[in-house]
Amino acid sequence: MPVTPERAGRFAAAITIVGPATVVDLYWCGRATLVSRHADIEVYDRVFDQVFRGLVDVADHRGDPSSPPVDRRPADHGRTAPPTPAPASRQSGVAAPGAPGDAPADRPAVLALASREEVLAATDFAALDDAELLELRDLMRRLRVAPPLRAGRRAAPDRRGRHLDLRATLRRAHRTAGDPLERVHTRPGLRRRRVVVLCDISGSMRSYARAYLQFLHAARGASGAEVFAFATSLTRLTRALAIVDPDAALARAAAAAPDWHGGTRIGDAVKAFVDGHGRRGLARGAVVVVVSDGWDVGDPGVLGEQMARLARLAHRIVWVNPRTADTRYQPLAGGMAAALPHCDAVVSGHSADALREVVAEIARG
Repeated sequence: MPVTPERAGRFAAAITIVGPATVVDLYWCGRATLVSRHADIEVYDRVFDQVFRGLVDVADHRGDPSSPPVDRRPADHGRTAPPTPAPASRQSGVAAPGAPGDAPADRPAVLALASREEVLAATDFAALDDAELLELRDLMRRLRVAPPLRAGRRAAPDRRGRHLDLRATLRRAHRTAGDPLERVHTRPGLRRRRVVVLCDISGSMRSYARAYLQFLHAARGASGAEVFAFATSLTRLTRALAIVDPDAALARAAAAAPDWHGGTRIGDAVKAFVDGHGRRGLARGAVVVVVSDGWDVGDPGVLGEQMARLARLAHRIVWVNPRTADTRYQPLAGGMAAALPHCDAVVSGHSADALREVVAEIARG
């Protein structure tokens, strides 16, 4: 099938603009840009089925005369939109998906195969080993943490601004012999709110602590988040995670926190953060994210009191509890029950796919 470089460029542009999320979307991007004749539709369908629908791996059979014949069974490409009449050779003898006779019994049709990244992204972090977590680095790096905006102290030029920038107006008046013909107006500048993460590294969270530290290292470059870890004490990990090398950053973070996989005193950790960092400005107007399952060996009353103090300083508090992914979960643990009234949002964040909900809650204004 003849495909010119111009059509290949159109196909690449269509992929960028549409951003296909399914195999059907990808099919129509290629068909709309690569196919120029009606007679080429059948050839395009056959090649697309081989490459993208897992019917045959063409790389294993290229140039091998002894290889088995290529499967030429057509697949459903969502022809309901846009409507296109199929060739006569494809109209006869092909049943609709799900209908009797859709495929021979000895050779089932494979319409779509999930990639390994998609499988790992939907798997609970507790079921992944260290090697599988490393495979999710690229996916975590693509998640953009964009905190909401707030009014800044510096003003920004704006033609419709209410305030007159006297210094800038006088500077421009030098161009017109001292007459302020051009007036410069400003508006309050905007800046992103600070993101502060308190990550539980106790024994009950050992399956999720490494995953979240890996995510925070991947996302910290875009968000500039302040990261703290706690179990029986509070440890600041911001500098440790600032290293570019992810392996070295996680190793340094593990060495900096002395109480990995120990007990949990959430109330004492929140108090240490508010007393040592929060009141000094780190939590004022910030989005505070607490990653913990709520299991606390300390006094729940202390946690409730410290969460109330934190809520008065922070813009929003987002609590990430992987246990809430279970539909039967109830906040019966003393720590979670004491903290819940002071949280603006509670999400699970138990997998890489669930991290999108965490990112969305951080960005909520």
